[in-house]
Amino acid sequence: MVCALGAAVCFGTATVLQAVAAREAGAGGGGEAALLLRALRQWRYLAGLALDGLGFVFQIAALRSIPIYAVGAALASSLAVTAVVAARLLRVRLSGTEWGAVAVVCAGLAMLGLASGPEGHEGGSDALRYVMLAVAVGMLLLALAGGRLSGRGRALALGLGAGFGFGVVEVSVRLIDRLAPAALLADPAVYALLIGGGAAFMLLTSALRRGSVTTATAGLVIGETIGPAAVGVIWLGDRTREGLAWLAVLGFVVAVAGALALARFGEAPAAEPERTATPVT
Repeated sequence: MVCALGAAVCFGTATVLQAVAAREAGAGGGGEAALLLRALRQWRYLAGLALDGLGFVFQIAALRSIPIYAVGAALASSLAVTAVVAARLLRVRLSGTEWGAVAVVCAGLAMLGLASGPEGHEGGSDALRYVMLAVAVGMLLLALAGGRLSGRGRALALGLGAGFGFGVVEVSVRLIDRLAPAALLADPAVYALLIGGGAAFMLLTSALRRGSVTTATAGLVIGETIGPAAVGVIWLGDRTREGLAWLAVLGFVVAVAGALALARFGEAPAAEPERTATPVT
């Protein structure tokens, strides 16, 4: 659980840096790939990527030791980290309700830490590997077409797509069981991880710029927690400590609900000193 929380700290801090960079890169033409390339010229985005890389290392370590549902909830809690970092670095004043949501997230994670058993030891079928690859390709197509989406559902679609992409990464890490180069090249889960992660970053960058940030981030949280958790329990054998399944379910719901309450911090507010930020709609 310590590694999962370390990943949340890295991802939450990276979000603040990447959100500012994505805004600065927003001017200019081209599609989603062009937006990502412009963002990559911003030092804040590169620093955020470095933190994302460190967080990914922590995430892999966590996925190898605790169930996916616990890791997913911990990653969703990165929004609490983003809120606190924004309050400190960007001088954004959090309301009492938002500080309460941060506390709720921490309480949910504490419950999960107490109730989580070891990771499941079922390797997953070849069919599941190809399903993950198909979902990853689908999210890549959505990312490439993201700029053509319109209407009120665009932000939710982009956010859910990013969440599904990150969810593919979570499941794929568990599915990769052999590290020999020949085995890696022949494993569909490896390609699912790479494609899903790349598509998720493109979708997240687009979601930070288009539509309601709150809606997009809510979709992200839902997409990266519920689906992967179900896959872990149903197909990969993730379990809780004996007699504590109820506590794990309660902790998962509480942590995700607290993260959703902080959804507006999916994009860090602009750096305006000492003001009360209002939700972005």
